[in-house]
Amino acid sequence: MTALAPSVLAASLDLGRDAARGAAREELQRQEYSDARPSLLLRAIGRVLREVGGLLDRAAGAAPGGRLGLLALLVLLGLFVAVVATRVGPLARRSDGAALFQGSAVLTAAQHRELAEAAARAGRYADAVRERLRAVVRDLESRGALDARPGRTAGEVASDGGAAVPAVAEELRRAALLFDEVWYGGRAADASSYAVLVALDEHIAASRLVLA
Repeated sequence: MTALAPSVLAASLDLGRDAARGAAREELQRQEYSDARPSLLLRAIGRVLREVGGLLDRAAGAAPGGRLGLLALLVLLGLFVAVVATRVGPLARRSDGAALFQGSAVLTAAQHRELAEAAARAGRYADAVRERLRAVVRDLESRGALDARPGRTAGEVASDGGAAVPAVAEELRRAALLFDEVWYGGRAADASSYAVLVALDEHIAASRLVLA
């Protein structure tokens, strides 16, 4: 039997390896292998989770007390953010509020309703909400449910009016919350917002108030 020259043998081995690699690639490209691989999204999520886990591990190693120390720091950070939000953010503006009536002019409930309707027709629903709530307050004042107090906020209207007329307490609370969200919380007013105030105003105007 004739022995193969080394160069011929090497070429044969190279061809064999190339064929094996090609066969392996073809095998791995079969549909069942593609179906078995995790999706690109799952692989990306897994990578992000591993990265986050590594960051937390490194942070825990650097924080005093390890993982418990890191947890305590995160809790303190969350409390700090909450305090800042209530002091200077929309929550603060909503809780503090401003006087519902400003200026020296005193209008009747009917006059405030006219201003509210004009604002609603012009698409200025935030103004319409405010004027309609003012109409509610003037109506309650004229009927003895509220004393006239210029500096009263929407929240105080709900509290004082609800205490005086329990039957409308929940509606007053919703209206005051809506007003605060629109004027101090960044909520966009629309026709449905104004409709809430209209319904409250009409309910009070048509009711025989039973004072507490």
